[in-house]
Amino acid sequence: MTIQERDIMGGLAKGLAVIETFTAERPRQSISEAAAASGLDRATARRCLLTLAHLGYADYDGKFFTLKPRVLRLGTACLATMPLPQLVRPQLDALSEQLGESSSVSILDGGDIVYVARAAQKKVMSIALMPGSRLPAYCTSMGRVLLAALPGDEARVLLSSAPLPARTPHTLTAPEAILAELDRVREQGYALIDQEVEIGLRSIAVPLFNARGLVAAAVNVGVPAMQVGVEELVPLYFEALRGLQSNLRAVLR
Repeated sequence: MTIQERDIMGGLAKGLAVIETFTAERPRQSISEAAAASGLDRATARRCLLTLAHLGYADYDGKFFTLKPRVLRLGTACLATMPLPQLVRPQLDALSEQLGESSSVSILDGGDIVYVARAAQKKVMSIALMPGSRLPAYCTSMGRVLLAALPGDEARVLLSSAPLPARTPHTLTAPEAILAELDRVREQGYALIDQEVEIGLRSIAVPLFNARGLVAAAVNVGVPAMQVGVEELVPLYFEALRGLQSNLRAVLR
């Protein structure tokens, strides 16, 4: 069904755009910061933020806004009705217990990955990751697996549509370099990240295929860099990830 532009509520779209500016890196924003991040003018951003505060979705201290737990209602309903988290969670827990490391499953949403399930054995990132958390796809192992599965030039378009900031000195930011890495991911069947999203974190990810052979999600294992060398990721974790990949293929749709 084609949705006509005349049926779109501009105010709702602007409010959602403002909500999306709040991230793990920007949990607390002024009106000017939210306006700049959303691309809205300051007056519009101000009305959106004050409306969110009035409805209980945000807190306002007179200068800065922060989202309140009520905003989780907008996402938890979606996660609760998705079969993917329920299907992968038992095996993800078993994998994490077997390896003694944290593991996660995510899907691609535009240029981000969205966590749909997580089994944490230890904290491997400075930010708290949970279902609904988002990270950039270009510099994460699951993100590269999912970008590598896109048809045609979709990955190139995504990588060229927005700035790719260097989160650490190790982050690949040149689209051509990332595209070359995606070619390697397709060939070898896994992606490795060595401290590109955060210093001290290494990870390995593989795709999760559905029964039709299409990539439905990605799963990774994240480890502290001081404990596991990048050359150890494949021998230590690849076969276990492949086992989960094989077990889930028949049940994912």
